[in-house]
Amino acid sequence: MFKLPVVLRTDFSDDAAWAKITQEIALPVGPASFLANVDYVDDRAHATVNEENVREALPGYDHSFVILADAASMSRAGHPLLVVDLSADDEPSFRAAPGAVQSIENNLSIANMDFAEFGEAADQEEDGIFRGFDDASSLN
Repeated sequence: MFKLPVVLRTDFSDDAAWAKITQEIALPVGPASFLANVDYVDDRAHATVNEENVREALPGYDHSFVILADAASMSRAGHPLLVVDLSADDEPSFRAAPGAVQSIENNLSIANMDFAEFGEAADQEEDGIFRGFDDASSLN
């Protein structure tokens, strides 16, 4: 069904915010210009999807995480996305800036880092939002 990890839009209140989110995710980051390899799902049929029911909403989805563009993403400054662990570890979800999706997707997709490392980095921020690591080596 989905070949790449998904950024799933679940809130349809602000088309401009959604456009800004997708633009930021599409930008290359770091000295090596890393890109986020994600599919965007922009379908009102997912308007009721949330952290608790996302597994049921994406049958056949075989990635270890999903990124939700929910009401908080659309309304809060910086548009922090909700990153949800779908692995057997079931780590707590965390918020991430759209410009940090490249690091998250690249590292989780190749198991270079695990979900908990991103969550712990978000927890260390005053507002709880992961914006990336200062050390670009985390993108390797």
